[in-house]
Formats: sequence, structure tokens, C-alpha cells
Amino acid sequence: MVGSDQAVLYPGEVFGELSLAGEEKRRDHAIALDDDVDICAMNIDDVQAMLSENPNLNMAITRMIGERTISIERRLEGMVFKDSRTRIIDFLKEMAKKHGQPIGRETLLKHALTHQDIADLTATSRQTVTTVLNELKKQDQVYLERGKLLIRDLDRLR
Repeated sequence: MVGSDQAVLYPGEVFGELSLAGEEKRRDHAIALDDDVDICAMNIDDVQAMLSENPNLNMAITRMIGERTISIERRLEGMVFKDSRTRIIDFLKEMAKKHGQPIGRETLLKHALTHQDIADLTATSRQTVTTVLNELKKQDQVYLERGKLLIRDLDRLR
């Protein structure tokens, strides 16, 4: 999913969880960034029955909702208090920490995001994303290849 309250979801992740909190009109939608996608749709009654029968699942869903709330608060704070470049770099760092593959001091992030997707997720323009990524590449902080981003040193990415 991509936009202001949007997120990039990876295999095994869930969306539409606000229906558990009483959201009556569905606002969630998904756009697959890959051709190999399996979706498991469940109705609210089945999910509620599963949650009442499985306290560990209930806690995991509660934790996920809390983590998403914190993430949205951070993104809103970033839009108010951070410049475009910082928002883009923070997004790359967060994605790399969550989904990147460490290779020594470097981190490989495989993704299917376009510059426009990153712009949408960081409330910037596609041109700004391209400029920032080109600057980072010129500074040898990142290496870009279609569908891959290699961050040379996550701690030093600025």
C-alpha cells in the first residue's frame, strides 16, 4: 500500500485491522508491487472468534496495531518538523532496518518501489526523491539497482 496513511507491507503482514476497532466503512486498499502475491481475506466474525480463542494471536494483533499507530505518529511528526531529504533518508533507514539483509557493514534492501512510491510515502515529490538518491549515490552512501538498494553503512547514512 502506498500514500499518506500508507505503508509497504511484506509477506505475512496484515492490513484492514481497524475493522476490529469498529471501523464501519472500509478505507483500506492494497496495490501489489509484485506479481507473486497471495491474499487471505477473512470476515470480521471469524477473526474475532480466532482472537477470543487464541490469547497469543490477540496480543500479536494488539501489538501490531500499537506499532502502526506509533509509526503513523512518527511520520506525521516528520512531515511537520523534518525537511524532505531527512524524511526520505529516514524512510530508507526504517525500511532497511525492518526488511534489509545485512551484508557486513552494508545493508541490502530488495524492493519494488518506484521513486513516485517513495515520494508518496514520504510526502515529497518524485523529483526530490530522485535528487536525494542521486546525491547519496554520488557520496557513495548507497548503490542503486532496479529493485535493490545497497546502503553502505546504515549508521552513517545522512
